[in-house]
Amino acid sequence: MPLTDLLTPEAVIPALKCNSKKQALQELAAHAATLLPELTEREIYETLVQRERLGSTGIGDGIAIPHGKPEKLDRVFGLFARAERPFDFDALDGQPVDLMFLLLAPENAGADHLKALARVARVLREPTMLERIRATRDPDALYALLTDANAAAPAPKVATG
Repeated sequence: MPLTDLLTPEAVIPALKCNSKKQALQELAAHAATLLPELTEREIYETLVQRERLGSTGIGDGIAIPHGKPEKLDRVFGLFARAERPFDFDALDGQPVDLMFLLLAPENAGADHLKALARVARVLREPTMLERIRATRDPDALYALLTDANAAAPAPKVATG
């Protein structure tokens, strides 16, 4: 599943102002609600908080993938945010988070939700991609980076003899 299926240019926030996990989830929910007329900010926020109660979606390396399956959603939706400053997200590795990819899916999404999660994690786990994302402040450039399937691929290994 390419990220172009999940993400629009309007769903990229290059400098999210937040100092805590709660504030980050509130800000992500507020922005997502402007792009998803079928859901309220509160519905999105409650969905994210409910998922966080099961365990942190901070996967390590400064990355969090808050996600959930709210009612009334009929497609998989993504929103990317880069925090102005890293903050504590209760990540699995204990490191502060500065990159977040919000992922929402229909309640019956099943495999599509898992495929989207796997794709996001694969893109954001590539060290070269992380460097490029962290060095970029322009929303259009961030969108281009995130949705370019080739940019997430590791560089080919060159044989040395």
